[in-house]
Amino acid sequence: MTTNELTVSDTSRVSTRALLTGGIVAGPLYVAVWLVQAFTREAFDVTRHPASLLANGGPGWIQTVNFVVSGLLSIGAAIGLRRTLTGRGSTWAPRLLGAYGVGLLLAAIFPADPGAGFPAGTPADYAEISTRGMGHFVAGTVGFTGLIAACLVVAAHYRSIGRKAFSRYSTATGILFFGAFAGLSAGAGSRPTIIAFGLAVILGWTWIAAVCADQRR
Repeated sequence: MTTNELTVSDTSRVSTRALLTGGIVAGPLYVAVWLVQAFTREAFDVTRHPASLLANGGPGWIQTVNFVVSGLLSIGAAIGLRRTLTGRGSTWAPRLLGAYGVGLLLAAIFPADPGAGFPAGTPADYAEISTRGMGHFVAGTVGFTGLIAACLVVAAHYRSIGRKAFSRYSTATGILFFGAFAGLSAGAGSRPTIIAFGLAVILGWTWIAAVCADQRR
């Protein structure tokens, strides 16, 4: 191998590690920005309002940027996984994680409608759905379906190489996230479904970080 080939190989390795590091950082960054806003924005109640509502109001740009940054980091992580995963899942797992990142970017473009008393001054029973609100629903469907499917595909990958614990962890994450997302869609914003979905979001980001950390090693 020539010096130039070594340099290209080393550069590619560093680039891949950086992309996977972005996947590790994305979740904690997203959750931190979400929770700081959740406990400082007037009228926001973390047990009644999903994070998406934070994109409304004067400081709403913060959550919009949060969606953009976490979406780009997720897409970068997908590229990193494409370079490191081999065998079963090496093609579809990165694509599905990339779809999750695209969903986050779409969520920034199409903010959720105000509702349930947020932002301050919004009627407690306000629940109208605008064109942008429909766009946000589509964004969530694209992103969360991608994440759920990625969990199951990665589970198959780890199962095929004999890593049963990580396979079970990935399967459980996908199933629990699906249950929380379905509950949110059917629960009409009830407190239990909002809380369950918030916990599922943290679970999903934790799984992404764990997979990226594993592949980075």
